[in-house]
Order: sequence, then C-alpha cells, then structure tokens
Amino acid sequence: MELDQINREILRVLRGEGRISNVDLAARVGVSPSACLRRVRLLEKSGVIRGYAALVDLRSDTGGLVVMTQITLERQTKSFLDRFEQAVRRHPEVQDCYLMTGGADYLVKVKVRDASDYERLHQDVLSQLPGVARLQSSFAIRTVVSM
Repeated sequence: MELDQINREILRVLRGEGRISNVDLAARVGVSPSACLRRVRLLEKSGVIRGYAALVDLRSDTGGLVVMTQITLERQTKSFLDRFEQAVRRHPEVQDCYLMTGGADYLVKVKVRDASDYERLHQDVLSQLPGVARLQSSFAIRTVVSM
C-alpha cells in the first residue's frame, strides 16, 4: 500500500491518539470523514495498522520493572535464528523482541514484578532459550517516550 502524505499523517496522529474519533482525525489531517475512514480501513486491511493497544504508564501500572536484555546466540544461522524466535514467542513475559545488528543478535523487552522475578526469568527462561550464548540486561529507570 502506498503511504502518501495524508496516510503518513493519519498514522502519526493515531500513534499518539489511538482513540481519536474519525471526525476529529479527518479534521486534523484535512480530509472528509468518509475519506478518512476509508483510508484507515485500507491501512488496517493492508496490515500497515496491525491493531490498537493501550499504552500503560509504568507508574500507574501494578508495579513492576521493564528490562531490556541483549541476547547473543551461539551461531547466526537460519536454523538457530528460527529456533530461538519460535521459542521466545511462547513466553508472555516477553513484550517485544527485535532481531538486531551490532553486538547482540536480539533485543528483548520483558516486564517483571521485581528483581527477584527477573532473576527467575533469566535463569529459567531466557538463558534456556535455544542457542543462547550470552545475556546482557539493563533495567529501565523510567519511560521517556513510548509509542
């Protein structure tokens, strides 16, 4: 699907205000409500918009820590990558997982209750994923920007 200037503006507004009404969205991007709705539906149907979610402020959530873990695999062959990716998808604590360039192969974002919970996750889950050679973790202090 082509992302013209209007579609890019629709996406920009929806990233910040996912619950904006179609009428308000149309006014913000400068098209009629019917044209705006048609564009949003096409963006959804084509997979550019994959879904909608609530972004929860960590301070108002039930507590917990966000931990970013860099994971390096023993090898970077397709079979090693595939096995790791299939396994990491099975763990609900993993919020995001990115294949990376640079020093580590993957960057994994997890949400845990506390440091003890992360220790359990580190020992019982992350270090046991197939092909893992090294883990390096950083605890988030606070969220500055989240989209």
